[in-house]
Amino acid sequence: MEFVSGYRDEFLDFAALLFGWFRKFAAERGAAGASLEARGRQLEAQIRRLPQDPALWVLHVLPNRSVGISLGQGAEPGPGLGLGAARFLGDEPPLHLRDLSPYVSFVSLEEEAEEAGEGEEENGEPEGAGREKVDPQEDGEPAPTSRESPQEANPPGGPEKAQPEAAAGGGGRDGCREDKAEDEGVPERRKGRRSEAAPLHLSCLLLVTDEHGTILGIDLLMDRAQGGAGKGSGPEKLAPRAYGLLCHSMACPMGSGDPRKPRQLTVGDAQLHRELESLVPRLGVKLAKTPMRTWGPRPGFTFASLRARTCHVCHRHSFEVKLTPCPQCSAVLYCGESCLRADWRRCPDDVSHRFWCPRLAAFMDRTGELAALPFTYTAEVTSETFNKEAFLASRGLTRGYWTQLSMLLPGPGTPRHPRGSTPSLSLLLSGDPYQLLQGDGPALMPPVPPDPPRGLFGSWQDYYTWRGLGLDSPMAVLLTYPLTVYYVITHLVPQSFPELNIQNKQSLKIHVVEAGKEFDLVMVFWELSVLLPHVALELQFVGDGLPPESDQQHFTLQRDGPEVSVRSGSGVSGRLSSGTKEKGSRRDLQIKVSARPYHLLQGPKPDLVIGFNSGFGLKDTWLSSLPRLQSLRVPAFFTESSEYGCVMDDQTMAVATGGGTSPPRPNPFRSPFRLRAADNCMPWYCNAFIFHLVYKPPQGSGARPAPGPAPLAPTPAAPPAPARRRRGEKKPGRGARRRR
Repeated sequence: MEFVSGYRDEFLDFAALLFGWFRKFAAERGAAGASLEARGRQLEAQIRRLPQDPALWVLHVLPNRSVGISLGQGAEPGPGLGLGAARFLGDEPPLHLRDLSPYVSFVSLEEEAEEAGEGEEENGEPEGAGREKVDPQEDGEPAPTSRESPQEANPPGGPEKAQPEAAAGGGGRDGCREDKAEDEGVPERRKGRRSEAAPLHLSCLLLVTDEHGTILGIDLLMDRAQGGAGKGSGPEKLAPRAYGLLCHSMACPMGSGDPRKPRQLTVGDAQLHRELESLVPRLGVKLAKTPMRTWGPRPGFTFASLRARTCHVCHRHSFEVKLTPCPQCSAVLYCGESCLRADWRRCPDDVSHRFWCPRLAAFMDRTGELAALPFTYTAEVTSETFNKEAFLASRGLTRGYWTQLSMLLPGPGTPRHPRGSTPSLSLLLSGDPYQLLQGDGPALMPPVPPDPPRGLFGSWQDYYTWRGLGLDSPMAVLLTYPLTVYYVITHLVPQSFPELNIQNKQSLKIHVVEAGKEFDLVMVFWELSVLLPHVALELQFVGDGLPPESDQQHFTLQRDGPEVSVRSGSGVSGRLSSGTKEKGSRRDLQIKVSARPYHLLQGPKPDLVIGFNSGFGLKDTWLSSLPRLQSLRVPAFFTESSEYGCVMDDQTMAVATGGGTSPPRPNPFRSPFRLRAADNCMPWYCNAFIFHLVYKPPQGSGARPAPGPAPLAPTPAAPPAPARRRRGEKKPGRGARRRR
């Protein structure tokens, strides 16, 4: 697929932006060599002529003493900068953070030191021999720093994400809080996959932001964790690096906006502040009188969502070149006429922009329709410049399931959803299935209405009114998954498959295929039992992206009056409900997990199959799973984040089975958050469109049927009367009968 905006982990786009900017910064710094001072004088003269930014700029100093970076076999040094830009910016970029695990992972330097100490004790060596490596150290050489930059693309996200949760402690004054948050919140640490070489140590991170949290520049100080004992990198060594970073951040800001210099600058380290007192005024910038001791982040401070815009062809970022959309469709971003011409003339023709341009223009025409939502915050969250991190932080949505939508990492002591374990048994402590949907403020979900819904809901506004939610509630972002399933059961299946009579069934078995994020949000599906109280539901999450340790797990949520109890597959109750049990009112929601591709799943046939933001063209297992669905011939509905994805899914279905898909329709229960797109301007929303599979007829006629129920079989005609036998003709088969 040409565009992966709705499928790629947002953190990878963020890492690509950090890596691209740092690579450019390190290359220019290394190219200066002995002429570093001359280059500095050139930059100073250039910066003095820049316009002034009225916002305060902050230079954060974030030391790291706990987390190291372990390189796998796929990241062995080679030509170029280590891991290589293609891993983030190339034609086949990774879609998920776990895709980088063969190349880079995080390790605890404290555990490394403890293991080394234990080994030395066994060998009779001093215990403290290897424990000094956690001290910050800078080698002062630019080449090794730039060489290791690709592996550093993920670690910078750690301190930045933890910053909002540590904001109450004064932000980036000493960096210690950020270090601990990074250590506590690293999601991809894999103890069993380490390279033979000692892990790399990101000893210190220099970060330039404005007072609103927009990241403007970054510098990474690396050393090897092993053998790191020695004198640390004092602030006097940081001063030249910090000054060069400030100059580059003004001349080429990573975040949005043109080159500019700040009205005032404050520094998060007292000694570094003293070293910069004689340097910063050369740029025409006023340095704060004191270091960042009394200043702290504002209440709404967060590291702003960066719009990592890139050219669709050469993948250069907006801080390197000026990007403009195609003048005809306004959908695809290019850095210039040469990239536009190259994309226009690509071969074969059906992958060229010449072929796609009119279609993309039609997709762009749906922008207003997709943004037509009833919420009070609609204009903000459907904007191309939507700052999701600020939206979530300003509403206190920084814990529980809301962290699945954000790039925030949990801070120290924050309870987490241990992926792969049964979430209900570990976190559903009060019998409230909406516990993980709450923010830092008052309860976001009102009590369940005493009476079941009398009609069918076809829009967010109808559902919000019945549920007692105000239109300023952001719950639609999480509830898009169960409400989409509800819409399929109550509206789409009766329209497309009326012969199934699905609305009158008392139990439904539903397969959620290629599940990933949906399983991480499993408790939101409890809302289905509220909307469909007369139906006993079984949801089976299937996909090889699920944690292997969760395979074959099974637990049941039981509604006992106002309470909810949890029962594992073994029959042991996870929490005894305090409510009175009423046999007539109990409705169960069974959850099963199968961590395998769908075509390898064994078991009874489901009543319904559904997949969220499927992306058939992005995963090879669909070429086997779609024929499996063709053989089952069950109603199968899928959502996509854009019309482009629907077209690609139809093509993949035709290749895999000879069938197709129904015309996509906008999903009234789509997420209101507009997804960020790197190389295009198309509107992307989670669960934006919905369609169902149209199976090839069993007789294999080759013609693709129209979507909808199968036509009635024609009435067979009467057989023709046998012709009269002429004189002299023998009856057929008489000789054979005579031989018998």
